[in-house]
Amino acid sequence: MVDRAALIWDPYLAAYDMGPGHPLDPRRLTLTVELMEAFGLLGPDVVVTPEKATDEDLRLVHSSGYIEAVHQASDWSTDFRPDMGLGTADNPIFPDMHEVAALQCGAAILGVEEVLSGRRTRTFSIAGGMHHAHRSRAAGFCVYNDAAVGIAVALRARPGLKVLYIDIDAHHGDGVQEAFIDSADVMTLSIHESGVYAFPGTGFSEDIGSGLGEGYAANMPLPAYATDECFALAFDGVIVPLARAFRPDVIVAQLGIDAHHSDPLIELGLTLPGYRSLVRGIIGLADELCQGRLAALGGGGYRIVDVVPLAWTWVMAELQGVELSDVVPEEWRVRTRARMGCEPPQGMGAQDRFDSPAERVENVLRLTAERVLATRQAVFPLHGLTPQAVQERGTQYAAVRSRIR
Repeated sequence: MVDRAALIWDPYLAAYDMGPGHPLDPRRLTLTVELMEAFGLLGPDVVVTPEKATDEDLRLVHSSGYIEAVHQASDWSTDFRPDMGLGTADNPIFPDMHEVAALQCGAAILGVEEVLSGRRTRTFSIAGGMHHAHRSRAAGFCVYNDAAVGIAVALRARPGLKVLYIDIDAHHGDGVQEAFIDSADVMTLSIHESGVYAFPGTGFSEDIGSGLGEGYAANMPLPAYATDECFALAFDGVIVPLARAFRPDVIVAQLGIDAHHSDPLIELGLTLPGYRSLVRGIIGLADELCQGRLAALGGGGYRIVDVVPLAWTWVMAELQGVELSDVVPEEWRVRTRARMGCEPPQGMGAQDRFDSPAERVENVLRLTAERVLATRQAVFPLHGLTPQAVQERGTQYAAVRSRIR
């Protein structure tokens, strides 16, 4: 058995390239892998190469007609299909689109299987987290929904498996929630900027699933400029108690870093230390509830030099139980400076801060507490939980509440 956390990676995944000027720049992936290498995190048996998901795998989540349209668009043998989200500004056609997107799904399948098989306790597919793709429509830079496909393949192989999906990307994990909206085998939990302000305009407190899946979706829509304390409140106040009530067999986590305060596509106030706290919380839940089984995915993040590589390299180290220096290796800085034409960061972000007026901080905390309470009121009774109860994983939730009363 090889129990060191695995990076699920193939350089071909960087061919998911939507063209010059598109926010989803694949260089963020290669820069991240190179930073992991510079820190010595990618030793023997760490990098595991995926295979493409088959069309049969994809059909567990996507319609046959949509998959065929992606094949045809990839071959440039059809007109664009804006009705399916293909050939739009968000999702332009690019060479080998089907092949690369299917490889993303294969990476998610492999990451989950490595964990469930017992070969690994933790895995990380940095090119994944494409959580906006729908059954018959591309959206939000996502062609196929690798998270949903990875989960669906695991459920096909292991009926009755209980999967907890946690999404801390700045945008609602709408495609994954949609894929399992009526299932009690998958619980989807998402912290994101409110759909009132941000794409995709969904994921409100009252969105809790339907049919057999009622109560198995929970959403924490945060106000603009939400700080680390807001994320901690949502995590401790909603994710922790619901995860404990659900008792999953495995956790699949989408770890987008576009909630960072400097990200160009969103208006949230998460810092790198705040992000690390959330990731540690997810790892802690996996250790507590499902023998550490955690399959992590990438996601959004559009500061491709000074945020994404730092955040995801730190995640890889944490998954491996390795403590990193806060000093960025000089060889990575030299290589990145030459490639990107900008000055790379010197530190890993331990001192990263988000400066916001005190009045606004208090206001976003108040709004966050209101929305967390609304989510608890909508979902908790369905799991025998009391909406007003304060969970005591730490003191953050009680402390934040006391500050805003």
